[in-house]
Amino acid sequence: MRALLPILLAPVLLAAEPAAVDGLTSHAAPKPLPAGAVTADWPHFLGPRHNATTRESPLLAKFPADGLPLVWELAAGEGYTCPVFADGRLVYFHRVAGEEVIECLEPETGRRFWSHRYPVAYRDRYGFSPGPRASPVIHDGRVYTAGVTAIHTCLDLRTGERIWQRDLMEDFGIPQYFFGFGPTPFVWKDRLIVNAGGKGPEDGPGPAVVALDRLTGKTLWTCNDAWGASYASPLVTRLHDRDVALVLAAGESRPAHGGLLVLDPMTGKLHDRVPWRADKYESVLASTPLVVGKNRVFISECYGKGGTLLEFDANLKSTPVWTERWFGMHWMTPLRIDDHLYGFAGRNPPDTQFKCAHAATGRIAWEDDMQWRHDGRVHGLFRGSLLQAGDRIFALGEDGAFAELKLSPEGAETVQRTRLFTAREAW
Repeated sequence: MRALLPILLAPVLLAAEPAAVDGLTSHAAPKPLPAGAVTADWPHFLGPRHNATTRESPLLAKFPADGLPLVWELAAGEGYTCPVFADGRLVYFHRVAGEEVIECLEPETGRRFWSHRYPVAYRDRYGFSPGPRASPVIHDGRVYTAGVTAIHTCLDLRTGERIWQRDLMEDFGIPQYFFGFGPTPFVWKDRLIVNAGGKGPEDGPGPAVVALDRLTGKTLWTCNDAWGASYASPLVTRLHDRDVALVLAAGESRPAHGGLLVLDPMTGKLHDRVPWRADKYESVLASTPLVVGKNRVFISECYGKGGTLLEFDANLKSTPVWTERWFGMHWMTPLRIDDHLYGFAGRNPPDTQFKCAHAATGRIAWEDDMQWRHDGRVHGLFRGSLLQAGDRIFALGEDGAFAELKLSPEGAETVQRTRLFTAREAW
């Protein structure tokens, strides 16, 4: 497991200038950006456009033979969140010694501006990390987090001062579910869209999706449904020139149920309800919906249904364009490049393969296990994640391998690879 990050005694540490902390190791100053560099904030999971793409450039052309050079490293606690960056700040959310901790760091040095923490009681029934699953969100000078027990917090990005906090598990009757609470909230206009997954009386329909006032935390609307919370993040997009919230909802049920809820983000009105979940009890939905072309959305899971492309009519009702059992993602969101989709399909490392599917038909063009042997053992990307930066594609494997790939409908070519670290669950 990762080393625990030492914490201070005060609930909030305020600092006008960042300060060094225990567990921080500095290696070298970052190199200055080249003239004409294109930079971008990464304020939430999946990046500025919620699809794992960025226009940042130019990036390092050649990986050094002895690996990418470290600027700094910091001992961290437990969890499955990613760091986010905006307005010259890095925010990281993790669990340390029985508390959920929100850290604000200087990206260039790792020095800390502030930290905020609160106690949390959670033990994963399957033995996975007890830390948070949902990554932070930075928006308009505020930080939003959703903890593993559905405690939602809003902090001031500059000071770390708590603006509001709500225990949604208590407020909406949210069960623990398989792996705790996981969906990252989505900021849209004046509200926070949350796949709450609350239960109603006798496990009937409850507040499946809620909208909170992002400034105060007050409930603006609820959409009741028997489908619970999934581990995929909600997405607000436009279909037929209308704003819609796409929420993959699932939860824990016998028989298993769940799928895509299509809502009006202003009112919570339900436009469409698309069942899409395997009939296995211990199955989850974790791959965030992907908008594919005009008025089309791709959703997937890896326990038996696979992937499907939905087309929406003017009334925001969907019709499946295609379904493909063997193009289902566990938790990663595939990349759309021109008229093809690329993703790591499958449930576990032995049956996971990197695949390319034609976006219009779902036909699988090729598959590759993306494995290699080194020092007498098998390495690979397994259930990896993809990032597109301009015309370059990068992949992070779940054990810390990092590669640059060249992708086309004819196949995948490894341009170069290195190892960032050795891990078991770089998810």
